[in-house]
Amino acid sequence: MSTQVDAPRADFEETTAPLRGELIAHCYRMLGSASEAEDLVQETYLRAWKAYHRFEGRSSVRTWMYTIATNACLTALKQQGRRPLPSGLGGPPGDPREPVVEDRSRDWLEPLPDQLVWGRDAVPVDPAEATEVAEATQLAFVAALQDLPPLQRAVLVLRDVLQLSAAETATALETTVASVNSALQRSRATIGEGLTRAGRRVSELTAADREVFTAFCDAFERYDIPAVVGVMTDQATWQMPPFDRFYLGPEDIASLIGHQCPAKASGDLRMVPVVANGQPAVGMYLRDADGAYRQFQLCVVDIRDGEVQGVVGFFDESAFEHAGLPEQLPAR
Repeated sequence: MSTQVDAPRADFEETTAPLRGELIAHCYRMLGSASEAEDLVQETYLRAWKAYHRFEGRSSVRTWMYTIATNACLTALKQQGRRPLPSGLGGPPGDPREPVVEDRSRDWLEPLPDQLVWGRDAVPVDPAEATEVAEATQLAFVAALQDLPPLQRAVLVLRDVLQLSAAETATALETTVASVNSALQRSRATIGEGLTRAGRRVSELTAADREVFTAFCDAFERYDIPAVVGVMTDQATWQMPPFDRFYLGPEDIASLIGHQCPAKASGDLRMVPVVANGQPAVGMYLRDADGAYRQFQLCVVDIRDGEVQGVVGFFDESAFEHAGLPEQLPAR
């Protein structure tokens, strides 16, 4: 991907097509939205195609495309605020016995199903068998990026994730090396160990981790709430944007499921494993009155050391679409 190119614009698609997936991951890190990332990559390709005849090969095509994509993202970020998870709002954990409250006044962090990165026509993979995925798209890291101003966010991603030099980053952002180094220092101080705290990628899961994920899914299909929370740590969190609270600990999570989940018996839920944000995830389907199972929520699961550390459930239908999952499953 670092080949120098002075080819005519007729070669544009062949030269740039292999970059599409990683550019979606890049724009997602910047924006926190899979849908917007898709749109910005389309815009990036349009801008690049129009300018390709002027590309002189002073940098690699990859760096050039990332420069266009990053600046498109920075322009988009001028029109939007941060995309948090409920735990990032600064409030205390919610009371699981109180009704959940939707907050549609803000834009929430979205998941990034790996199908969107690697191709819509790919067969959904089992988390136990998935191979290496896009680096640094784990939910905890992307959520931490949301706390950074746009320029600091761009610098951190270009320097620490993409491993561009300070000089390359300065050129991409049309600023100075000194400004890049300053922004990088501030961004690292702000997010601290955000990347090291990020959930374990599918490729890093141990046999115990995979067993826990299978047990988690099976417990939901049986609607065995004690078994669901039995694989969780004492400080496990449960979040469900656009609902504006997070819930802490197995006891409260069990109470939340018991009080708020519309499923009530074994067989009311079906779980379809996928991969999102490079992490184990599952499409959860709820049985309807006609017996068919319809989209309910897509859960991204943080599993480390043989325990569930946290779950984020997304109710946006686009998450299922991006994951290549059907709208419904047939009745059993």
